[in-house]
Amino acid sequence: MDDAFRNHLARHGQLHALAFWDELTPEQQTRLAAQLREVDLELLVRLWRGEQAAADWATLASKAQPPPAIRLGQRHPTFDAAAARQAGEEHLAAGRVGAVLVAGGQGTRLGFDAPKGMFPIGPVSGSTLFQILLEKVAACRQRYGAAIPLYLMTSPATHEPTVEYLQRENYFGLPAGDVKIFCQGTMPAVDAASGKLLLEAKDSLALSPDGHGGMLAAMLRGGVLDDIHRRELQTLFYMQVDNPLTQVCDPAFIGYHLLSGSELSTLVAAKSAPREKVGNVVSIDGRVQIIEYSELNTLPDEIVLRTDASGQPVFWAGNTAIHTIDVAFLRRMAASDTALPFHRAHKKVPYLDATGQLVEPAEANAIKFERFIFDLLPWAEQAIVMEIDPAEAFRPVKNASGEATDTPETVQAAMMALHRGWLRAAGAQVADDVPVEIGPRFALDAEQTAQKVHPGLVIDQPTYLSGDSSF
Repeated sequence: MDDAFRNHLARHGQLHALAFWDELTPEQQTRLAAQLREVDLELLVRLWRGEQAAADWATLASKAQPPPAIRLGQRHPTFDAAAARQAGEEHLAAGRVGAVLVAGGQGTRLGFDAPKGMFPIGPVSGSTLFQILLEKVAACRQRYGAAIPLYLMTSPATHEPTVEYLQRENYFGLPAGDVKIFCQGTMPAVDAASGKLLLEAKDSLALSPDGHGGMLAAMLRGGVLDDIHRRELQTLFYMQVDNPLTQVCDPAFIGYHLLSGSELSTLVAAKSAPREKVGNVVSIDGRVQIIEYSELNTLPDEIVLRTDASGQPVFWAGNTAIHTIDVAFLRRMAASDTALPFHRAHKKVPYLDATGQLVEPAEANAIKFERFIFDLLPWAEQAIVMEIDPAEAFRPVKNASGEATDTPETVQAAMMALHRGWLRAAGAQVADDVPVEIGPRFALDAEQTAQKVHPGLVIDQPTYLSGDSSF
């Protein structure tokens, strides 16, 4: 470690990060030095001090109105669902759409020691989240006769196993050249009281992924934006890996986005309770943005239960983390230093003490920093939301078996209920207690199911419909 960089660390009160330097091998020294050189110490000090002005959530929530929305069962004053679907289908067929899959999470909360995307969720097939979502992209390519490149973001913890898994599985039918896997960045955790960098080992800082908002920096760093530009894509469909019901590249959603002139559109589901633990999509001073449930739920009922002039709840729209994004807008935001602020979170972070012993804190001791992609919403022109029925499009798996919601069992039950509905609409007979699953390569929706299922088909045993065959 050269003296100039040691002095740089010392000026920012971070020289302790080299406390065990002389005990390290050359390889370990190289690892730690590389991590330290990646850290913007001036920015870290500002973030720790909280110099970014904290939002006045009470005032913002008091000003909030429902977002501009395409609601279920309501006609749009300018264009209808058929026009939106046609516009989306034409855009897809023209090869103007790419898909973004955010898959940086581990399966820790599921009791699964691997990337979450490798978690088996298919109720009959045992298909993983990755398989289901990648096969949906492949099925969309076939349906519209056009390439839909997939940009898949990992984290340092999931990158290598994800790459190895998808290579082994031949990308579930997608051409290897149309799958671009890139890794998000990290941010170091700091001691909450002192702002000092924490070490997780003698040769490593305590690092965490920088949030799904780190996507923009990662796209720049990984050459993804250049690839998008080379392919002349205009629109990106953004999704997260934990939701196997995602209607990948839904043409109606893409069409509404295009016809509205929106730069960033969001799928929402009507909340089941005023204080449901989901981000709240609202409009404030004419700009769409999200108020997190952790902020809204600190406020009194007279704010949380507000209605607009028509009697509609202000905070009805729950964020599903599914977006359609204009590429030109994304490039513009990638060039901005202020579009995606860092958020602070107090967490328990294990660390090495001055003697080199690992400390497992009993309470939150550190501050982590991350960015959220939804912070782009206020910057977007003509941003809109489109309401979906969560039974058809939004059942994320987040919690281990035995929890109240978002477990593998609740997600599998939703998948089977949806697919039974498609089969019955096609004239098939299937009882409620018969496990059924429709693979994406067989059908993406009820319409395609009806094209392949003969009326009168009786399904009386666990059945997985896959491939191009008819039944």
